[in-house]
Amino acid sequence: MLDNNQLLRFTTAGSVDDGKSTLIGRLLYDSKSIFEDQLEAIENTSKQKGHVGVDLALFTDGLRDEREQGITIDVAYRYFTTPKRKFIIADTPGHIQYTRNMVTGASTANAAIILVDARHGVIEQTKRHAFIASLLQIPHVIVCINKMDLVDFSEEAYNKVIGQFEEFSSKMLVRDVRFIPISALLGDNVVNRSDNMTWYQGAPLLHTLETMHISSDINKVDARFPVQTILRPQSEEFRDYRGYAGRVAGGVFRKGDEITVMPSGFTSKIKTIDTFSGEVEEAFAPMSVSITLEDDIDISRGDMIVRSNNKPEALQDIEVMLCWLNNSPAKPGAKYTIKHTSNDQKAMIKQIVYKIDINTLNRSSEAIEIGMNDICKVKIRTTKPLLVDNYRENRTTGSVVLVDDATNETVAAGMVV
Repeated sequence: MLDNNQLLRFTTAGSVDDGKSTLIGRLLYDSKSIFEDQLEAIENTSKQKGHVGVDLALFTDGLRDEREQGITIDVAYRYFTTPKRKFIIADTPGHIQYTRNMVTGASTANAAIILVDARHGVIEQTKRHAFIASLLQIPHVIVCINKMDLVDFSEEAYNKVIGQFEEFSSKMLVRDVRFIPISALLGDNVVNRSDNMTWYQGAPLLHTLETMHISSDINKVDARFPVQTILRPQSEEFRDYRGYAGRVAGGVFRKGDEITVMPSGFTSKIKTIDTFSGEVEEAFAPMSVSITLEDDIDISRGDMIVRSNNKPEALQDIEVMLCWLNNSPAKPGAKYTIKHTSNDQKAMIKQIVYKIDINTLNRSSEAIEIGMNDICKVKIRTTKPLLVDNYRENRTTGSVVLVDDATNETVAAGMVV
């Protein structure tokens, strides 16, 4: 039984003109998720541009530059709901100079839709997007083979693309890959099944998104609760209340569980778990709760409540895959603030291990300079230990952000390896 309030975040990626924005427009249009005034405005714009019918791509290309050039530049977020699920779409750009935008849009996604033009097959851009999806540990990848109408809905063309994709994706860590032949322009296999491709026995895209099992994507084994703030209401009703508030980052916490507070190492038991709507027996990711303990322990923001028999590593030297987001290059030895869950520490890049050529996926370790949109492996040294997990095991406790102390700009996003 699906929880019809369950939220699925997905990102779309593909080369320029592969039809990402048209696909999202088609999803919204055919699932009747567009307001009438929006529809009217876009019908008018389509007429002005001399299009026959509605230009579906205009639903997502919100920036004027995008509409003028017919491309996606920034990450555009769109929300829609069907009776079965809520969705957040991150429409990410395809150009190499916007790699950082794709990383930003994909970092919280449950699924990635990668579009491939049936005429051109798997190209460098496709490999790059699949690699980033694999790097960000997106659990589900749906390869939409688009523009099937331009290859006469040929099953042979579809199978050829599958062969190309499987050949190079075998080296990557993606657990669940599915293939769907579609025509975003005509609507084949997007919301409704296609009459032109009766040879395809699978479900259309929307049905796949609605029924995809995502509950097991969250780590329910390693209990992690980064403390964001301490609640002391001091009202008549809650005179002695001391709750530790935050969002569960992994695992399940239950009343009576024995816990350890990191980094101090003090132990206690969970007395109550409170939410906005009242007390609950257990909490799991990504619930926001307040936990009270049986003992008074000195706990502050940045500490982490964990199970006594399952603790994260406290590390000062961390290896991280970084995506550089800033115009100024990375400077080994420069001081940064590293943000990890609710914990901020000072840090420096000790060593750049290698840089990945995002086109060929080759690694280079000679005379490396890290500029915007580069992806590299680095060693970071922090002033105090961080309580990290491997990003592959927990995307929340395994991710970090670097902020430049001088400008206060976010310069990089990283995944702990």
